[in-house]
Amino acid sequence: MARATARHILVSTEAKCNELKAAIEGGADFAEVAKENSSCPSSRQGGDLGSFGPGQMVKEFDTVVFSAPLNQVQGPVKTQFGYHLLEVTSRQD
Repeated sequence: MARATARHILVSTEAKCNELKAAIEGGADFAEVAKENSSCPSSRQGGDLGSFGPGQMVKEFDTVVFSAPLNQVQGPVKTQFGYHLLEVTSRQD
């Protein structure tokens, strides 16, 4: 069964999500940006969500996590919770 590890940043607006993505692409550390900005409890671990399989996260999240290239920031991804930046750190198919 497929498994992935990923980290994310959750914010309430698309504009904030784009601002943080630009900061990370400009060299800011993903984990630090997550700790300072993400509203998800995972922010304490730099946005790390650990390992999970398909169907364990919301559909929009799953779609990105199980198809996006590794170690590239994806997003904004809109879900019922807000706007996410995602980075897939590993995947086994």
